[in-house]
Amino acid sequence: MAASTPALHEALLHAASSLRTQRVEELFDSTSERATRYRCSAAGLTLDFSKHLLDDSAWQRLLELADIESLPEAFSALVGGELINRSEQRPALHTLLRGTASSQHPEKSQEAQATLTRMQDLVQAIHSGQSTGCTGKRFTDVINLGIGGSDLGPRLAYDALKGFDAPVQAHFVANIDPEDLDRTLAPLNPETTLVVICSKSFSTEETLSNAKRASEWLRSAAQPGEALGRHLIAVTTQVEQAGEWHIPPERCFPLWDWVGGRYSVWSAVGISIALGLGWSTFQRLLEGARRLDEHTATTLPDANLPMAMALLEIWQTHYLGANTHVVLPYAQKLAHLPDFLQQLTMESNGKRVSPKGQPIEHDSAPVLWGSAGTIGQHSYYQLLHQGTRSFSADIIIPLRSGKGDIKARRALAAHALAQSRALMVGRSAEDARALGAQRGFDETTSRQFELPGNRSHSLILMSEVSPECLGALIAAYEHKTYFLAVLLGINPFDQWGVELGKEIAGQIRELLASGKSEAELDPATIAAASAWREANAD
Repeated sequence: MAASTPALHEALLHAASSLRTQRVEELFDSTSERATRYRCSAAGLTLDFSKHLLDDSAWQRLLELADIESLPEAFSALVGGELINRSEQRPALHTLLRGTASSQHPEKSQEAQATLTRMQDLVQAIHSGQSTGCTGKRFTDVINLGIGGSDLGPRLAYDALKGFDAPVQAHFVANIDPEDLDRTLAPLNPETTLVVICSKSFSTEETLSNAKRASEWLRSAAQPGEALGRHLIAVTTQVEQAGEWHIPPERCFPLWDWVGGRYSVWSAVGISIALGLGWSTFQRLLEGARRLDEHTATTLPDANLPMAMALLEIWQTHYLGANTHVVLPYAQKLAHLPDFLQQLTMESNGKRVSPKGQPIEHDSAPVLWGSAGTIGQHSYYQLLHQGTRSFSADIIIPLRSGKGDIKARRALAAHALAQSRALMVGRSAEDARALGAQRGFDETTSRQFELPGNRSHSLILMSEVSPECLGALIAAYEHKTYFLAVLLGINPFDQWGVELGKEIAGQIRELLASGKSEAELDPATIAAASAWREANAD
């Protein structure tokens, strides 16, 4: 870790060694107030970490770690605009987009507010019918073209919060595979469809490829030129290039270099959320995140929700041996949350060297995965309960989940809480023998019914899947990711690991087109490219 003392590291190792022989349910028996002690709340969220293999001694050592690594000061540096993205010499001020610490950054805050005002004006003009397509028809659909942070965040928010009376139906296309766009366009009418092109550089290959094909489709309803621009919005820093697509300046919204892509849902990247759900919903999303920022800035580590999440991850991965983290939202509305968090956490903290270029001597971010809870129960929960892999988990439960069938919602909550308890208690050898005997198994073969339990996990309770709670949840994971990076001693705001594949793709594209490449490629790649060329010779 970045600066922790050898003595504290040894103390944490000793605490982990002592706890490995204990069981979580026994820790509950020995501490009557455990369920309330290992809990913190903020902005409509409650983190219950009482089911982690953790005791007071280990928790105090982790709080010492937070103090040594100066996590509160690190958050002040983040919102204060210090150049914490050291490799690119930039601040990471995504929190400013939701109004946090705006007085510290008057110029940037004014720019952000001016952009929000322009977004609001355009959204309201589209919803009112003041701004229409080239044939005068009102817009009924919007397609968001982006990839990574320009897709995953808006996709998550829209799907989580959409209702049956959305002012405009939003669709999201990210894959360069033409099937993704073709399937989206098939039921739509180009006369009533709006396209948002999200690309900071206006050169992202996947996004620009889809944008060119979408523009050709739009031309079936619009004449080339200014009329086409009425169907397009750009989120980019390259206004001049957007103008070449006939997108007027008032429909171009900035992405600043102090906002990373995977932290950009709060920026103009979120315009598809506002178009699909209404401006007030987008504002409420920002407000929920701002409330979580305020909690993080003003709360000591022992009750600080995202700091606790980061400390628990260090505890699980560095001291208890977990190498994956599974996110299990018990709400279909949050089905895209694991996808969003995969980019947020693994692109941020999947690093092997420090900002000074020194190799990291420990594991960095765990592999993150997951899906909507009850679907996973009939898929991979078998591995969670009886597999040999070590993991930690977040089980996310909205307390209020809509106005649907109360019996079905009660069943959903029962499954969530049952899985949490099953992960903790498992099934003992004695109970396994009894179950085996009922089914005619001998003592040895009855062991297949044993479940070890003692699987550490957190419960995250949401008041409901509202814009405010969703904004707070996303912000909590953002800050957890940042605090984990501080503890690991890495920069979470660059992503050099994604560059190499792009470079090689350019070399292989030449090979696929002509059968030749100036680059030195391996025989297997050349053979696969030849097979592709042969299959597409027609």
